[in-house]
Amino acid sequence: MQKLHYQPKGYWVGDIMPFGKDGTFYLYDQRDNRNPCPFGEPFGWSLATTTDFVNYQNLGDSIKKGGEQDVDQFIYAGCVFEAEGKGHAFYTGYNRNWEKEGKTSQVLLHAWSDDFKTWHKSSELITLTPQAGYDISDWRDPWVIWNNEKQEYLLILGARLKGPKTEQSGRVVAFTSKDLKNWQFQGDFWVAGKYTMIEMPDLFKIGDWWYLIYTEYSDQSKTRYVMSQSLQGPWITPADDAFDGRAYYAARTAFDGKRRILFGWVPTKEDNDDLKNFQWAGTFVPHEVYQRPDHTLGVKVVDSLWNCFTNPKKIDDFSINSPFARQEQLLIENTDQTFRFSTTVKFSKGTRDFSIRLMKDKQTGESYDFIFSLVDNRLTFDKTPCYPWYRVMNKGLERPIHLEADREYNIQIIADDTLFTLYIDGTALNVRGYDQLGSGLAIAVSDGTLICKNNTFSNEGCFPEKW
Repeated sequence: MQKLHYQPKGYWVGDIMPFGKDGTFYLYDQRDNRNPCPFGEPFGWSLATTTDFVNYQNLGDSIKKGGEQDVDQFIYAGCVFEAEGKGHAFYTGYNRNWEKEGKTSQVLLHAWSDDFKTWHKSSELITLTPQAGYDISDWRDPWVIWNNEKQEYLLILGARLKGPKTEQSGRVVAFTSKDLKNWQFQGDFWVAGKYTMIEMPDLFKIGDWWYLIYTEYSDQSKTRYVMSQSLQGPWITPADDAFDGRAYYAARTAFDGKRRILFGWVPTKEDNDDLKNFQWAGTFVPHEVYQRPDHTLGVKVVDSLWNCFTNPKKIDDFSINSPFARQEQLLIENTDQTFRFSTTVKFSKGTRDFSIRLMKDKQTGESYDFIFSLVDNRLTFDKTPCYPWYRVMNKGLERPIHLEADREYNIQIIADDTLFTLYIDGTALNVRGYDQLGSGLAIAVSDGTLICKNNTFSNEGCFPEKW
């Protein structure tokens, strides 16, 4: 069981609708009880608040689900924002019975609040239904901003055209309004031409650049972004257009006045089995978003999450020189299941790869490995040795990296039960590891030299009571 990351007792966290104000983050989340499986019973939005991503106040139901024949049998994703002196939520109402009957099963609805805790469904029954030519069962996840240039509200959502679900017609569409009540459809906002559907769009500005974040599930099934200096485009796809790998889904951001945090969830695997596929919902993990000098986005560990670990132990600087083979050094014999580790690495020119080995078994040598392939420019996750092949279903558990020889890079890892998170140079990778045979921590290098300094480790901390 996790000690650190947020997952309410008896539930798995699905899509999160974050809102930030005055140093507090509000997490409106879908809580799935998996009775008897993911998406088993209808759910509404629940609410938890936090200031440090370690301690949470669980406030329970916030926007309640409807009945079996209501348009909001399920409260699917949406957004929360402040406007005209009130809190506003635009959300997706979904009825699975209606979808089976061929009716319009996803529509956009509205609610309001005076305190961001107690919500009232709009008496005006503001509904934004699928427009002509669009799929009536894929019309969801609204996001609203104020467009200061045009002095109007802009609402975007994920949609697709009518047709077979395999057609790559996923897109973001837009509505505009002057008063949050009367909306005009503006057609397509952004079309990639390569996804069957787009979910969870998010739009924000840093400096002179706009960023459109979205999640897709037909290519690599992860959260991505494009960027532009105008809401009218063109939208540029950066070389690395993601924040994390396959095991970080449906992420959106919120800004509390100081920090922009990315709110995504790390899925569990079927039957808690390394060899099986990911399933919907899991555990919330935050990333802090920042803008690089070239205006692309990077992510880093949330400071308060990292600093909740106490009494960090220093490990002496060391180097591993192995020009013609792989060699490793054991750092910790017993890490426990919840810990943090950091190191500053530098490798020599021509080094093939290096890896950080977690949960290593002393007798068999088996471990989970974060592998930095300097030949392929990839960070991957696997189990070593990979025998009998394969040991982990790791499709999508990788990130592009471009590391330079003789330059220093800081690496941070947080382990929390089956969940491992790694950060390096603005890049993150979340993974799951269920078959933990040991508890050792080691570093290895192949065909080169690796220098590691500023090494720290801690498995102590002020971990919260479970929520």
